[in-house]
Order: sequence, then structure tokens, then C-alpha cells
Amino acid sequence: MLSSWFFVDTIPTDIFVLLILSAGFTSFFTACFGIGGGVMLLGVMAQVLPPQLIIPLHGVVQLGANAGRAVVGWQDIQWRFIYTFLPGAVLGALLGSLVLVALPPSIMYLTIAAFILYSCWGPKLPKIVLGTLGTLVAGAITTFISLFAGATGPLVAAFIKQLEVDRFRTVATFAMAMSLQHGVKVAVFEGMGISIADWWPLLFWMILSGALGTWIGFKMLKRVADRYFQTIFSVVLSLLALRLIWQAINQW
Repeated sequence: MLSSWFFVDTIPTDIFVLLILSAGFTSFFTACFGIGGGVMLLGVMAQVLPPQLIIPLHGVVQLGANAGRAVVGWQDIQWRFIYTFLPGAVLGALLGSLVLVALPPSIMYLTIAAFILYSCWGPKLPKIVLGTLGTLVAGAITTFISLFAGATGPLVAAFIKQLEVDRFRTVATFAMAMSLQHGVKVAVFEGMGISIADWWPLLFWMILSGALGTWIGFKMLKRVADRYFQTIFSVVLSLLALRLIWQAINQW
């Protein structure tokens, strides 16, 4: 009984350890630089887990990791953004649950990459895009896509970047938004009958490892000046956008 709680019988021990360590490192990376860990972790999980479980299990782990970052940075969350983002996320999840066929991966990757690169290096988005309606739409679209792509963190981060807040508010607000998005996504998968109960031992240790990575990452974040953080944030986002473009090319 005890061993069934600490280990998952369906995967080798080395894979079990790899996933736990990956969860900690990717959470550390996101806490330090604001973005990137979720995509990294998705890539690792995609190599070793059954295809039908990759996105649901990734969603649970990311829910735990982002919730941890949101708790640590609770006082820095931009709640006005969150209050508008949440209804959009719920709407996007509901619409996504009705769609059985995923969008063409190449088109989805290129669209996300283009928006990220524009947000980082192009003119500032119009105020209407950053207003109540724009935030609502962003919550709906990104959550809808996350049901099929798994990691839409770069897209949400590119939107939050336009708020032009300091590094602590950026990380905390992003963490809260992603917690909500992964939360409604996991609820959708559960509602569709995709059971993840057998994987709770692995998920427990990955979330615990992620919490440790977050704590260490926030310690490092305090040493990064705002001007350097924004530059690092944009560079990391751009690298992720280039990765999406490469994935799109490989689909053709």
C-alpha cells in the first residue's frame, strides 16, 4: 500500500525520477525568468508518457506549480486582470470541450509565434486589446488552445507583458492566470472521462518538486533588476516562439 503511494507501477523508476527532477527544474526556471518551464516540461513528458495522458497530466502538474508561485507572490497579483481573465478561461474551456478535432498544428504554432514576437518587439498593443474585452477574449482563446496544445504559457505571458508591470507582478499575475487556466482544463478532461487517479503518486512528487523549484527560483528573482528581467523575459519568449516556428515547419 505504501509503495503504491510513492511509486507508479506503470513506468520505470528512472523515468519516475526524471519527471520529478524535471518538474523542479522547470518550476525554478519559470520563477526566475517568468516563462518557459511549462513548455520545457511538456517536451520532457511527451517523450516518456502515453500520448493520451500527456496534456491532462501536464495540466495537473502545471496547476500545482503555478498555484505555488501564485501563493508566494500573492500580494503582487494584478487582480483586475485576473477577474476578467477567469470568465474568458471558463468560456474557452467549455467551447474546447465541444470540439473533437484539434486545429492544424502548423497554423496554431505559427499564429502563437507571430503574436509572441509582435508582443516582444513590435509596437505596444492598442488599449482596447488590453482592456476588459481584450482580456476576456485572451482568456477564452488561450484556454481553448491549451486543450489541444498543452502549453500556452508563452501566449498568455506575451499578453501579460503588455501590462508593463515589474518582475514580481509579472510572475505572480502570470502564475495566477495559468493556475486558473490549467484548473478549468483539468476539469474538462475529467468531465470527458480521462482518469488520472492512477498517476497521483507521480503527480504528488512532481508538484512537491515544483514547489521547491519555485521557492529557490523566487530567491533568485530578487537579485534580478527590473530592466534586466524585461530583457530576459522577451528573449526567452522569443526563443520559445522560434521553437514553435520550427515545430510548424516540421509539420509540413
